[in-house]
Amino acid sequence: MRRQEVSIADIARVAGVSHTTVSRALRQNPLISADTRKRIRKLADEMGYTPNAIAQSLQTQQSSTIGLVVTSIADPFFGDVVKGVEEVARAAHFSVLLSASYNDPQKATDIIETYQRRRVDGILVASSRIATNYSHRIPHIRIPTVLINSQGELQASQLHWIAVDDHQGAQLAVNHLLQLGHRAIGYLGSRSRPGSNQQRLQGYIDALDQAGIQRQAAWVIQPPCDEASQDEDISVGQNALLDLLGAGVTAVFCYNDMIAIGMLTACHEKGIAVPQDLSIIGFDDIQIASCMAPPLTTIHQPRVELGRLATQVMLDLLSGHPGKNHSLPPSLVLRGSTAPLREQYR
Repeated sequence: MRRQEVSIADIARVAGVSHTTVSRALRQNPLISADTRKRIRKLADEMGYTPNAIAQSLQTQQSSTIGLVVTSIADPFFGDVVKGVEEVARAAHFSVLLSASYNDPQKATDIIETYQRRRVDGILVASSRIATNYSHRIPHIRIPTVLINSQGELQASQLHWIAVDDHQGAQLAVNHLLQLGHRAIGYLGSRSRPGSNQQRLQGYIDALDQAGIQRQAAWVIQPPCDEASQDEDISVGQNALLDLLGAGVTAVFCYNDMIAIGMLTACHEKGIAVPQDLSIIGFDDIQIASCMAPPLTTIHQPRVELGRLATQVMLDLLSGHPGKNHSLPPSLVLRGSTAPLREQYR
């Protein structure tokens, strides 16, 4: 049987004071003397009293809860985003509810509906296509909602958002390879993340165009994907290797680190030396990227800062302040998977 919870009335009966006195003492109301507040708090601790969050929310009209939707709890990218969210939320005495949509737009929509029914104070949506698939409901959202690295097309005009500049990150990656002497540079994308994939592809195209390089259609591979999972990403990297080598590329810019890791694995299996025979660069700078052999050159996303900023924007909106959108700059992390083009390939 469920153990009966200790109530304010129980504490009042033991302390010999009124229900109102206990309630005020536990809320640190100055109308109650410091000695009485201290005595009642001590008694509440000894009795195992836990405040009823539902009752408090009815009084304050605030649940002190933020709902967070991520694509996958297994993706190492989101672990750092969640860390940033929780750091700021905890400091503001907010709790975080976490749910995963597994790249299913309808499931993401259902989660948001559930959060609204639970009366959360705000909603954060990470790397989802919710803005596109939920567009007809956006004008009716009454809860502050902030998108993190949204994959939708409507984020800028209808919801607040925090994002990394994917176009700039792609240009950093390709320009790095160009500076190493590579001219036949491939792009291995991910159709399961349409928003960021399009921006990274365009950054790749613009960098090659600015260098005066005539692109080949076979240099770009974007296999059909829908899971946005680690297993799928690794498989994409493994399966595309031979096609890209057959197209004559000497370097590959991968949509993310997991795809790059899949390609590194395939290179090891097929005896292709990285970076001597093929340079590979990823995107995200997840923790495992530095542990690969060779360590992966990549584009760093400030993932913890994404979570922090999104939560701060949410808290600003809840406080009645205007929300501000943020586009964060990525940075190049040089490691061992990229090297100057070998003479025989020049």
